[in-house]
Formats: sequence, C-alpha cells, structure tokens
Amino acid sequence: MSVPTITLNNQTTIPQLGFGVFQVPPEETAATVSKAFEVGYRHIDTAEMYQNEKGVGEAIAASGIARDELYVTSKLNNGFHSPDDARRAFDETLGALGLDRIDLFLIHWPLPTLYDGDFVSTWKTLAEFVEDGRATSIGVSNFQPAHLDRIISETGVVPAVNQIEVHPYFTNEEARAASIRHGVEVEAWSPIAQGKVLDDEVINKIGADYGKTASQVTLRWHVERGDIVFPKSVKEERMRENFDIFDFTLTQDEVAGIAALDRGEDGRNGPNPDTFDYIPD
Repeated sequence: MSVPTITLNNQTTIPQLGFGVFQVPPEETAATVSKAFEVGYRHIDTAEMYQNEKGVGEAIAASGIARDELYVTSKLNNGFHSPDDARRAFDETLGALGLDRIDLFLIHWPLPTLYDGDFVSTWKTLAEFVEDGRATSIGVSNFQPAHLDRIISETGVVPAVNQIEVHPYFTNEEARAASIRHGVEVEAWSPIAQGKVLDDEVINKIGADYGKTASQVTLRWHVERGDIVFPKSVKEERMRENFDIFDFTLTQDEVAGIAALDRGEDGRNGPNPDTFDYIPD
C-alpha cells in the first residue's frame, strides 16, 4: 500500500502517514520500530526527550532499508534552547540515530516563559543545520500563531512543519490556520486523542458504514484535511490497522461532522504551549 506524500515549502516531500515512538520504552524501541518497518511504515517520529533515539537508530541500521526510502524526524530537548546547547544536542541526536543527516528537526516547544522569551535565536540555530546539509528540513512543534508570526518576521525562515495537538475533540483551528497561512504543513500529534475518540458514537457510526474502526476513520479524517499523522502502538495488529486507511474516503459531510466534535480548550489533552515550561532533569 502506497502512503501519499506532501510537498513541503522547500520542495522536499514527507510521507503523510508515519509512526511515532512517544512513550515507547527505550529498551523496546528498536524492536517496535523494526516491526513498524515490516508493516510498511517509512516515516519515523522521535525526539531527544523521548530517550529512544538510539533505539530508532538501531532499527534503522538493522533494517537494510535504503536511507533515501526513510524519513526521520527528531526534536530539540527543552533544556537545550541556547544556541551552543542546541548545536551540541543536534550532534548528539545524529550520533544516537547513527545518521549523518536528518530529514526533519524541530524545536519541540516554544517555552515563551523561559530563556527570556527568546526562541528566535534557537530557530536561527536550527537554520544552520540546513545550511551545513545535516538537516534537510527544519520546523517547530507546539507553536502558537504569535510564535510562528514572530520567528518568521524576525528571521525570514519559514518552518516546514508545525507539529501540534490536533484531533476531533481539539481541532486547534487557530494554530492550524496560522500554519497554513504561512505555508507551513500541519503535523497532528495525539491524532486519536490518546484513544478518547475510540468510543465516540459519531465516529463509530461512520466506521460501521465503511467497515473501519474508529481509529481508522479518525486517521482518515486527518489525511483528508491535509494533516500529517504518526500514530503509535507497540502492538502489531494496531500498527497494521493504522496503516490501512487508504482504501476509503470520507464525504465532506462526514469530515465536517467529525470536526464538529471539537470541544475547544476543554478538549486539549496536552499542555498549553503559552505556559508550558517543563525542562527535563
């Protein structure tokens, strides 16, 4: 089954469906990613703060898959926003992954209440990695509209993606709209609301009409709205289920009906990027 690609604003492409390793234990990551490769995934999303980049690298090395057939994303640790720290962290990410180039590297959180509110110098530092050829694309994660406006206006460098919380109970339309306005693709983390949508009556009714699960319908909803998604599971049957979303399409009314499940801020599962200030020990 062929996964569609999306062309980013630097004219490179990214698979619209990937595999995420958030909360996958480090000791299980290599085996989990290897299984994802067997299923057919070629886009892997990790982060330094997940502490499992090394396992991703081990799976890549053991896979025998050509490097240009893989798409690998990682993210800058919240504790390393200062430019010199960011440079060291990026070197360590490449080392852990066993790569000399990463497809996409993101600022994980803007942290506007830390570092004297300066995430612009961090963004400028990431641009260096594209200039020296060690990152094909750079982007941001959890950036609100004002954060996006600021880094673009102050640097002229437009992120390739903005990875934000998006799901039927929190459609995050302001951040999505701001991203799209700037030509930034939206990546949706927590695409099935950490499983909360799986019992939803509206989504399950649609699924029954297509012989699909609530998870498959929700992921298909994201795809049809243009989101890039990377669900995660350590179970092979769920990996296969999440991969099997390209043999049906939703009607416009169904897409709109799922979007209407939005609960605004009450539907948000993760932290609010305007106030989140977590620094790992």
